[in-house]
Formats: sequence, C-alpha cells, structure tokens
Amino acid sequence: MLERVSVYTPAEVVEETGFSLDTLRYYEKIGLLDNIERNAAGQRRFSAENVGWLGMIRCLRDTGMPIAEMLRFTELTRAGEHTIPDRIQLLEEHDRRVQGQIENLSERQEYIHRKISYYRSVL
Repeated sequence: MLERVSVYTPAEVVEETGFSLDTLRYYEKIGLLDNIERNAAGQRRFSAENVGWLGMIRCLRDTGMPIAEMLRFTELTRAGEHTIPDRIQLLEEHDRRVQGQIENLSERQEYIHRKISYYRSVL
C-alpha cells in the first residue's frame, strides 16, 4: 500500500492499483478519472484522492460493472451529495447482479464437486 504522500507517479499508481498505464490513460480520456495534475515536464501526477477513486473503480470493474454504469456512478459522485440516493440505487442494482453471479458460480462449483466425487469413487 502506498504511504501517504501528496503526489504519486504513474508507476506508483500502476503498482498500487494493478491498472496498466494504458488503462489509466483510457480512464482519464473517457472521464472515469479526472483532475490529474501534470508536472512541469507534462508527466501525470496522481493525488491520494485519485488513487482512492481508482480503488473504487477497481472494485466495480472486478465485479463486472459495465463502463457505462461506472461513468454514470462517476457523474453522480461528481454532481454532489444530493445524488446519494441515486448512487445507492445504482450500487444496489449492481450488488444484486453480483449476488446472482455468486449464486451461479456456487451452483457450478457444486457440480464440479459432484464430478470430483464421482471420479474418486471410480478409482
């Protein structure tokens, strides 16, 4: 985990978040990531807030949220606290989809366990 400093290099952010440099550039281009400062040489410098936001994006991405929904969540967040009910609704809908995926995987896992048991029984 990155120690608390005011500015992070792209390499440090890649290390912390697991996103590639290309992904970071893409997220900045489409608006998932904003307020990226640049030094005098034009190199990106990320704030602790940027790194924290990328943690949220990582969670949403890893749980299968489409980019369009991540963009919607981002827009709502930037719009202010009055959008909190909409953010809750968006996250609850996503959570239901994630729960469905977990249940589906659990069923598949049970099938695999039964197959393993069967194969062990024929040995």
